[in-house]
Amino acid sequence: MNPSRTTTAVPQRRLGQCGLVVSTIGLGCMGMSDDAYGDVDEAESIATIHRAMDLGVTLFDTAEQYGPFENESLLGRTLKGKRDHIVLATKFGFRIENGETTGTNSRPEHIKLAVEGSLRRLGTDYIDLLYQHRVDPHVPIEEVVGAMADLVREGKVRFLGLSEAGVANIRKAHAVHPISALQSEYSLWERNLEAEILPVLRELGIGLVPFSPLGRGFLAASAKRAEDYPPTDFRHLDPRLQGANFDINKLAAKTVIDVAKERNLAPSQIALAWVLHQGGDLVPIPGTKRRSYLEQNVAAVTVALSAEELARLDRAMLQVAGPRYSEERMAMVDH
Repeated sequence: MNPSRTTTAVPQRRLGQCGLVVSTIGLGCMGMSDDAYGDVDEAESIATIHRAMDLGVTLFDTAEQYGPFENESLLGRTLKGKRDHIVLATKFGFRIENGETTGTNSRPEHIKLAVEGSLRRLGTDYIDLLYQHRVDPHVPIEEVVGAMADLVREGKVRFLGLSEAGVANIRKAHAVHPISALQSEYSLWERNLEAEILPVLRELGIGLVPFSPLGRGFLAASAKRAEDYPPTDFRHLDPRLQGANFDINKLAAKTVIDVAKERNLAPSQIALAWVLHQGGDLVPIPGTKRRSYLEQNVAAVTVALSAEELARLDRAMLQVAGPRYSEERMAMVDH
């Protein structure tokens, strides 16, 4: 059977030990309101959100930065009247001026203003999962989480998360208020979390929400060379899609394609199944703005990989060439 489409409701997982329960796969909504991943089609994006709900997806991921602000507004309009059936995750932490991101800002007074804006745009009186989008080097994490915890006590936020935080800040944050989830990049070709971050998350009972679980399309066999994307596209500056790196990585990703062909599946389903096999405390959020890709992604929850297939995929992706971000983007990641 080829589960490229599915009508089966997505099972659920507990995300961390604070009581947050979500669908095993969520939906990353960034591309629906941001040309960083190609042209935007609002009608198809809305249809994709509705189809996700039909399939049992409950976790919808957005941020004030996406658009900026437009993505939250899109979700607010689309999910009106359906609030009780979904888990809304959004993020704060950037300074946004005249529609441009100009740095980080996680000062406590700014956090509260940012959340009020998110609540208004999302058309709700509470956020299920609130992340700090990037660690702010100018504000101690204890002050940030203290302000976030105030919002929990006020009933405006249910659970707290961090994004791209390092070990030291994860520990400091969790000591102030329980952290339910860390959102960071994790996939077959991005394994930086395995040595230190994942063990700490499991020690503290924090779930992991992997973004870009398909390697920005590379593991779905849909990515092009960096220079083939317009300068406005996020992938235009992706080191792994540039020059010789692209050729090396394409050879490595061939194994994903080969396993998919042998199983009569899409490469994206193999890549997502690999992530889901890494533990019941992971909830990937592949981003898409098209129903066809959504259905393909959601069907990955039914794919079981053998030990031999998992080992084969691991061996192949040891060949990945190039850092995951440019130096400028990497500077925003907490180490």
